Amino acid sequence: MSGKPTIDADGTRHFTDRAVPLPQHVSAAAKAMLCFAGMPVPDYPPLADKAAWRAHIAAQNAMLVPFMAARSGALPVTVSDEMVGGVACFRAVPHDLPAALAGKIVLDFHGGAFIYLAGAGTRLMAGQSADRLGVAVLSVDYRVPPDFPFPAAIEDGLAVYRALLETHAASDIIVCGSSAGGNIAAAMLLMARNAGLALPRAAIFLSPSMDMREGGDSFGVLCGIDPVLANGTADQKGLYVGGADMDDPLLSPFRADFGPGFPPSLVQAGTRDMLLSSAVLFHRALRRALVPAELHIFEAMPHGGFGGSPEDDDLTAELRRFIAAQTV
Repeated sequence: MSGKPTIDADGTRHFTDRAVPLPQHVSAAAKAMLCFAGMPVPDYPPLADKAAWRAHIAAQNAMLVPFMAARSGALPVTVSDEMVGGVACFRAVPHDLPAALAGKIVLDFHGGAFIYLAGAGTRLMAGQSADRLGVAVLSVDYRVPPDFPFPAAIEDGLAVYRALLETHAASDIIVCGSSAGGNIAAAMLLMARNAGLALPRAAIFLSPSMDMREGGDSFGVLCGIDPVLANGTADQKGLYVGGADMDDPLLSPFRADFGPGFPPSLVQAGTRDMLLSSAVLFHRALRRALVPAELHIFEAMPHGGFGGSPEDDDLTAELRRFIAAQTV
């Protein structure tokens, strides 16, 4: 970065230029991904235009799902469709499931800015999660806006979790959520606790979206730096929130009082992830409540990882270590 900034009365810093070089201490694969200019940002419809949003979501899914499928290839997992608690889900089981993890299950909430990748996208990500985590995964195909805004996705997750408790001990369940799914997973656990349900053995939050107002430091500092979330997801979040209060802990879980009993957690983000502050704020909220919580921040990693690099392998190893530790 060069050029001395001017500083507004509210503390906003303005630079005449800002050069951000590639980081030196990451792999060649990571550097290659960071050279990606990012997907073009579309013109989002007005929040009240449901028909236009349906068309937008369908178009984005039609672009994203084939791209993700091509990058995944044929994974050594079996994926099946299930209805659990009256909610559509996808169960994915690795072909080489370790004996120590038989009977264990990860209840997974996929990412997608709260509105994308339902259906075929969720099925694809269920297989990817099972392959990465090395354990059986049940991925919730939760309802999405514009027809099903907050709290429909959380209620779907809670219905699945209630049903899962009828077939599994809570100690055999790990809840996982990525990006928007991390928000939904945390909110579901808060709902489950408030309903008096036994909470799962542990929870994993990957680059979680925990601040609906996008007020954290990284939203400003990393705007234009994160190649995945070029400008945040305020429009999609507005569609999800509807008319609810963004400071509701079920919408911005970093504001929750987690109290005793919340499951041991692993939280992850990267130094080029626009949701870095979201993960940090959430982790501090867990620690204030004395929840055992690990925070893993990866050098230069953007939102969702590098898409295949030694750094991604390091994260996978940490996730598998964390899951294995829950079987002891």
